[in-house]
Amino acid sequence: MAGPRVVIIGAGVVGAALADEISARGWTEVTVVDQGPLPATGGSTSHAPGLVFQTNSSKTMTELARYTVEKFCSLDVDGKPCFLQVGGLEVATTPERLAELHRRHGWISAWGIESRILTPDECVEQHPLVNRDKVLGGLLVLTDGLAKAVLAVEAQIRRATERGVRFLARHEVLDVLRADGEVTGVLTDQGEIPADIVVCCAGIWGPKIARMVGMNLPLTPLAHQLAWTGPVPALAGQTEEAVRPILRHQDADLYYRDRFDGLGIGYYGHRPMPISADDILSVDEAEDMPSVLKFTEEDFEDAWTETQSLLPATKEAKVEEGINGLFSFTTDNFPLLGESPDVKGFWVAEAVWVTHSAGVGRAMAEWLVDGHCSSFDLHECDVNRFEPHQLSPEYVLARDCQNFVEVYDILHPLQPSGDPRPIRTSPFHPRQQEHGAFFLEANGWERPQWYEANASLVEGRSIPTPNDWAAQYWSPIVGAEAQVTRETVAMYDMTALKRLEVSGPGASAFLERLCTGKVAKSVGSVTYTLLLDHDGGIRSDITVARLARDLFQVGANGNLDLDWFTRHLPTDGTVQVRDITPGTCCIGLWGPLARKVLQPLTDEDFSGDGLKYFRAKRAYIGSVPVTAMRLSYVGELGWELYTTADQGLKLWDTLWQAAKPLGGVIAGRGAFNSLRLEKGYRSFGTDMTYEHDPYEAGVGFAVKLDKDDFIGKAALERRKENVRRRLTCLTIDDPRSVVMGKEPVYDGDRAVGYVTSAAYGYTIGKGIAYAWLPAELATPGTPVHIGYFDQRIEAVVAEEPLFDPTMSRLRG
Repeated sequence: MAGPRVVIIGAGVVGAALADEISARGWTEVTVVDQGPLPATGGSTSHAPGLVFQTNSSKTMTELARYTVEKFCSLDVDGKPCFLQVGGLEVATTPERLAELHRRHGWISAWGIESRILTPDECVEQHPLVNRDKVLGGLLVLTDGLAKAVLAVEAQIRRATERGVRFLARHEVLDVLRADGEVTGVLTDQGEIPADIVVCCAGIWGPKIARMVGMNLPLTPLAHQLAWTGPVPALAGQTEEAVRPILRHQDADLYYRDRFDGLGIGYYGHRPMPISADDILSVDEAEDMPSVLKFTEEDFEDAWTETQSLLPATKEAKVEEGINGLFSFTTDNFPLLGESPDVKGFWVAEAVWVTHSAGVGRAMAEWLVDGHCSSFDLHECDVNRFEPHQLSPEYVLARDCQNFVEVYDILHPLQPSGDPRPIRTSPFHPRQQEHGAFFLEANGWERPQWYEANASLVEGRSIPTPNDWAAQYWSPIVGAEAQVTRETVAMYDMTALKRLEVSGPGASAFLERLCTGKVAKSVGSVTYTLLLDHDGGIRSDITVARLARDLFQVGANGNLDLDWFTRHLPTDGTVQVRDITPGTCCIGLWGPLARKVLQPLTDEDFSGDGLKYFRAKRAYIGSVPVTAMRLSYVGELGWELYTTADQGLKLWDTLWQAAKPLGGVIAGRGAFNSLRLEKGYRSFGTDMTYEHDPYEAGVGFAVKLDKDDFIGKAALERRKENVRRRLTCLTIDDPRSVVMGKEPVYDGDRAVGYVTSAAYGYTIGKGIAYAWLPAELATPGTPVHIGYFDQRIEAVVAEEPLFDPTMSRLRG
């Protein structure tokens, strides 16, 4: 036996995959327990219809699915395959859906999986039951198909068992044992099992198991209808289980799969049917299996009517059986992976569908054995990503049900979430409403995208209107606000950005260990720096301001930064970290006239020498105490001005009264994004993530390899000389061709990369798109094309930054 003692709770498709993957990496002292029989345990895996569509707007989710397909294709049980690679076909019955299929084709091309758009005739060739007169086109991915989930469980159980893993059926988990904040074992109805690590792969029961260690898991089991027809005469004589592609009719929330001479029909168009994990029946109580509820025929009526329209041959068949099967939904449609923030050794791999199961098994095995995941970027999936309000029962239920309703909807990248809203408002919110703010949501915060009060600024300006898709959640006011920022001065609400306080006698050494830059500098210094994982991948980019000898303020990207800091705290109590975001607020005051606004309001010296670029100091602005940092994410002279939430409105009014006579404006996130791209500033989570290193991402200047050791340093020294891809600035001449992000980039007919951030540059008069490209194509002047729906948009690699390359405006 090798490795620590591991107990995996749940032997469904995720637990079996993890047992297989982790034992393949040498950890064999592993026990898998499940309350049900093996290999069909009674959870979601046991009734899953098995459709695997790899196309996803998330690169990570597509890669998890691709690995699942590749692995399942290699598995069999006594000669019976675990995957039927019949392909996947999505059809459009409306022009809007056809456009969406082109967008989806762009995603899958960007992520490196072959697909093609089909004509109506080609759709019928692939799936002869489809009504030629109803469809406008389709998207075909040949490597999609049907996962035989229970067979895949059995195959992986056999492999893991050969390496020494124990599988214990009919073992109900009653408690997760712990001492001194660490897991020590699992208590089942048949006794205790000691453990150093416990991984919850319990699926729809996940929230119940997580509560045993005081962990709030934002997951809701929801019922989803699956029906089976009797024989369809047009399929008579079909002896193979599946010969046609799996089929999605997303305009009607439907999907289909072969089952010999009949069809399986899945439906998401019915009302949400949530159930508490506590109310799911036990294996012995359930009539069929715990994850299967009684079929409600009245909810399926519209689905059957629409099925007969899309697949006319079904008019000669009947629905003979059906279930309301339980699946896991989360508030953002991503899995829940990672370790509890409070109980060491308790991990979760939850809200994972069959489509991504083997990929998640591999990712979790790497994370556990190596301390980090090298095959997949998991920042979207980390269970510690949530803000406290996102764990409230009301929020979780509302968002999970909304995600069920929207599962097949066409969603715009900027489309705001639904209720509950508003949740978080900055102290400036009343003034923003008075100025007609158009709000979008950021981590629960109501954040203005633009202000209708600035509509008069549009007159006389050259502000091109983008294409119809990009023009959603857009106004020409965005362009006016951006231009006025460069001309005079603007106020931006920066409250939504996470702020952490790091304090104590060990704070300086602690931050030096985590950061790539030198932060243990003089009081008043501000440092742009990176947090890296052990493999050199970027975990975050942050600013660190030293406000006192043992006090630092960190401008972070989200709750994962807080979690990272907390996990690395020294055990001697010499460092404290706390989230100060809720009790503080921030205004970005930026533009060439920013000093004329600020200096008359304070006795402190805010001249170029009085507060230099990337320096901070405390001051009074009028009667309001602030921490001022001379930073600018928009590439203009100015400051980030922080104060406590109770005095935020006073700060806003004080600055606005001074800015207004100088032609200043209040501006929103739309202008901000345009300005930051003109300046070439990266955004973590969009432009760069865990999979990228600083040299690829163009932020190698934030790494000081001559400083003492920091996390990821050794890996960086190995990666520095092997840069094969680069985050690259592209410009687009056509003013209507504003792309939105995640589109494929082509060199000729070959997809070579993908767009990250994009916007129109209202100062430079060009479209801007940052994209990951092979290093050999990242040379200024290189022409490329961006795939945008059914178009190819001409773009060219540009020297960056596009605006103020000498930094004269920032340092003025």
